[in-house]
Amino acid sequence: MLSILLAPFSWLYGAVMRFRNFCYDRGVRKSFAFDQAVISVGNLSMGGTGKTPMIEYLVRLLAGKYSIAILSRGYGRKSRGFRVAMDSDDASSIGDEPLQFYKKFKGTIDVVVCEDRVEGIRQLLGHKKSLQVILLDDAFQHRRVRPMFSILLTEFSRPFFNDFVLPKGRLREGRSGGSRTDVVVVTKCSALTDETEEHYVNQIHQFANKPVYFSKIGYIKPVALGDGQVKKDVVLVTGVANSKPMIDYVKGKVTVRYHFDYSDHHEYSDPEIALIQSKAISLDASIITTEKDFVKLENKVDKRLWFYLPIETQFVKNGSEFDALVFQKIKNHLKA
Repeated sequence: MLSILLAPFSWLYGAVMRFRNFCYDRGVRKSFAFDQAVISVGNLSMGGTGKTPMIEYLVRLLAGKYSIAILSRGYGRKSRGFRVAMDSDDASSIGDEPLQFYKKFKGTIDVVVCEDRVEGIRQLLGHKKSLQVILLDDAFQHRRVRPMFSILLTEFSRPFFNDFVLPKGRLREGRSGGSRTDVVVVTKCSALTDETEEHYVNQIHQFANKPVYFSKIGYIKPVALGDGQVKKDVVLVTGVANSKPMIDYVKGKVTVRYHFDYSDHHEYSDPEIALIQSKAISLDASIITTEKDFVKLENKVDKRLWFYLPIETQFVKNGSEFDALVFQKIKNHLKA
């Protein structure tokens, strides 16, 4: 019943987005291209598709071969305008995901934030004229920048071809928007059979007749904030869009005694941190959180209790083909 009631609002929102895309496609609204190889990573749905690990995958793939920068709008930050990440920054000044990028790749790449992507690129190029590759985080709907290469992510458990436009579903725009991408990556795959792969490819090709790849989340050994090892009992703390893959993984390794499940980009208050830590102490448990949450908690917690779990994108198969495609696109663009 609720789905039926929401359908007219979804149609109206979808119509607005179709008109917006029509204006960009026909040049009524201007978009800008750049000499640098601009790679966009985004999705059609609301968060949780694995954009952050995909950006990190691209950095690892390209670093050392090209001069790279990441440009994000810095969701949730309290500052405004263009800002280059520095040691003095925290999640409130640049956002949690840019802070994670900066801490992980400091000295290797530049990380900048700006809500206006065109202005952000222009100022970024003034900051570092030698840049060759710019990675745009969560930029599929940002039509003012015309990327050299666009990567559309869709989650295995909630693929865009089975979803609907907001508010009936989780899509930011209609499924046909997928036609703008250069490649589709199905993320967080589990139990991928040949039949399932064929089904997904066929469904995706109805809206985006582009190469399709399949990836999963790879979990790396927990990192301690202090000394010690993870106990057999843990308290799990997550502030991400979809915590289920992490929950399933952790439950396969240790006993999860309690889960503090917060919304995406959650800002942790001192009382919340105190509650989490007292719960862990009462259960004689370690605390495991995400890397994204860790960058906001690092300087606020009792480090003897806490661990974070790094993740990375791993292609199920044909990963070398994806890598070669990215390199070829960059090479062709920079030669042009």
